[in-house]
Amino acid sequence: MVPIPDNSKSSVSPETDGAHPSDASAASKRSSSSTQLRPGLYIVATPIGNLGDLSDRAAAILTTADTIACEDTRVTGKLLSARGIKARMISYHDHSSESVRHGIIERLKKGETVALVSDAGTPLVSDPGYRLVTDAVDAGVYVTAAPGPASPLVALVLSGLPSDRFLFAGYLPAKDKGRRDTIAEFATLRATLIFLESPRRLAGSLAALADGLGNRPAAIARELTKLYEEVIRGRLDDLAETFRHEDAPKGEVVLVVGPPEEAPVDVNEIDALLTYSLSRMSVRDTAATVAAATGAPRKEIYRRALELSRDIDPDEQ
Repeated sequence: MVPIPDNSKSSVSPETDGAHPSDASAASKRSSSSTQLRPGLYIVATPIGNLGDLSDRAAAILTTADTIACEDTRVTGKLLSARGIKARMISYHDHSSESVRHGIIERLKKGETVALVSDAGTPLVSDPGYRLVTDAVDAGVYVTAAPGPASPLVALVLSGLPSDRFLFAGYLPAKDKGRRDTIAEFATLRATLIFLESPRRLAGSLAALADGLGNRPAAIARELTKLYEEVIRGRLDDLAETFRHEDAPKGEVVLVVGPPEEAPVDVNEIDALLTYSLSRMSVRDTAATVAAATGAPRKEIYRRALELSRDIDPDEQ
């Protein structure tokens, strides 16, 4: 195994079992090792594509832990086999019963070491684990993490979009209304937005984002850290049009959308455009036309078009 570095010979590392004499009985049940883990729950990040991204510390924890709680034991089994790690695995995922979660907590209370992993990336980031971590904290057991890969962060740093303030929002709802409502919540947030999406829903989500947020800069990241890694950058309108005509891409997709652009909006100019367009077309068509021309969010433009339409004499339309 790869040992966990001992940074100080004069003090006990929080990951060694010397800090708690009560844990001695549990520690004696483990196989002898030059470095023992402190009993508790270890949240371990695993590669999202490139096996070389499994850190030495993560490998050491997976090697030494009494039990590895896996989203899918078959997926984790392949990773362990590739690194020559033999370990006891149990299944733990979002659909696991409360009894499974309680069973893991009981292991922890007895002084065992449990490593929590998802199929890829960092557990709890759109992956199982939140309830287990909450219960472990409530039970007063030691909880720590071995950080590592996470596709939202990889996509963000590759996107070329502002990274000083961002929001990870997971998957957009599958149904149109839920998706529109969710996007509307973020329309005025001055932060880069990060979403996960399935390939088959990508075109619809791009169109909905363009409609709800305006024609912002964005990036589509797929197959991250793998051989065919790809990042496609452009404006939402252009990306939506491109993928409306193309087959769904392969692999997990991460969408990164830039914050509202700082270019000042000339309210008087927009009102003039709306008034002119309302004299020739419906409110809906007017909003679509002016939003496309100015890059302003269509929902806001539609609301202003409604206000102006009420002030127009019907005989003048």
